[in-house]
Amino acid sequence: MECRVYHSVMERAGEFFCSNELLNKLHSNVVCSMRSNFVSIPTDCPQRDERLGWTGDICLFAPTAAYLYDTQGFLGSWLRDVRNEQIKWGTVPFYVPFVPLGGWAHPKAISTWGDSAVNVPWVLYMDSGDPQVLADSYDLVCGWIDEVSGYLSEDGVWDRRPDYILGQLGDWLDPTAPPDDPTQAMTEKELVATAFFARSCAQAARVAQILGHADDAERFAALRDHVTAGYIARFTNLDGTMTSDTQCAYALSIAFGLLDGEPVRRIKAGNRLAELVRESGGKVSTGFAGTPFVLPALSATGHDQEAYDLLLSTQCPSWLYQVKMGATTMWERWDSMREDGSLNPGGMTSFNHYALGSVAEWLHSHVGGLEAIEPGWKRFRVSPRVYAALDHAGTSHITPYGKATVSWMTAAGKLDLEVTVPVGASVVVDLPDHEPVELGAGTHHLTMAL
Repeated sequence: MECRVYHSVMERAGEFFCSNELLNKLHSNVVCSMRSNFVSIPTDCPQRDERLGWTGDICLFAPTAAYLYDTQGFLGSWLRDVRNEQIKWGTVPFYVPFVPLGGWAHPKAISTWGDSAVNVPWVLYMDSGDPQVLADSYDLVCGWIDEVSGYLSEDGVWDRRPDYILGQLGDWLDPTAPPDDPTQAMTEKELVATAFFARSCAQAARVAQILGHADDAERFAALRDHVTAGYIARFTNLDGTMTSDTQCAYALSIAFGLLDGEPVRRIKAGNRLAELVRESGGKVSTGFAGTPFVLPALSATGHDQEAYDLLLSTQCPSWLYQVKMGATTMWERWDSMREDGSLNPGGMTSFNHYALGSVAEWLHSHVGGLEAIEPGWKRFRVSPRVYAALDHAGTSHITPYGKATVSWMTAAGKLDLEVTVPVGASVVVDLPDHEPVELGAGTHHLTMAL
């Protein structure tokens, strides 16, 4: 028997390894799902009769995709398709190209899915440093912001419900939702929609500023402030909890910077998120919308222990449960296969969706410890979160300046770190309990006490 892997031409750009073979397999599964779904357009599954370019999946997975492969040409081409569909239909469809199917005769604006119009160009810019990427999609970005601003209530909350068969999808495939109705997530759909739109407004303001559109930059920034104020007023309580007391709600609030102007609330939100993880026994409780942000939110608020508890759990729902069950790609549902080997009874079950593989972004940035802090990797950070269950890890990414690498290992209470910085770039080595060190081009060896 011969097996051949087909995908659109893309050069591999990122690698990852560590001492935990389950995590290595998880990362391999993410890569396999990406490759098999990047065929002409970013599809949501290659094996089902759907095979559509769902915009929400790539909105969430784009940072991981851009790290693993050079996706500038692939996603740049698809964004032109998105703009063409936006012109045709007056919105960003939930899949592109859009083909009317069943009850979907005309696309409606859906949070997260439509926010790909802003987030995907921004991700490509951060990876390449080329403002032309933003210029090519500027009309797309402005069109989405201007459209959705008309759907907001006076307080800035997006609570208009799209009048089509599903409505807002919210934290799609939250594991607590009934198998036959994945729209019934625990987190309020209006909370999810408003959070994502606030992030899009912030990104759009930065895009406009970079491109020299000062009036748009000011307008988008003011809109972001208005939406954020409405979000805080509508969805947070005085005691620091949220109206949706869920991992997703706290993760979005922290990761999108919606509580940055309320430092006490942000601390309380991080503490409550960590508490929810502990109460769950280390099980993931997020769907598509919340999953990419739960580990970053925990780390950002000083809860790496709980982040690793989620990452390394093999209980369902978790990433490593899928690996334990023999997965070779990422699944659509956390429990696409039950522990007894039976399939999820919901009518929609796939074993090859990359959305939940967005966790690989945290593997790269926090386990391996490599992430950009300036567009195009002109300046990047090395900040691995060393954990007792791992004794070594490493990652690399081919930047516009060349390959940046980091590898680390622990022994005898010390951390040995090796960092390679390409010519023209610089790195900030930032480890807990140590002063940050900025280094230039070359290969650097550092030994630090743990």
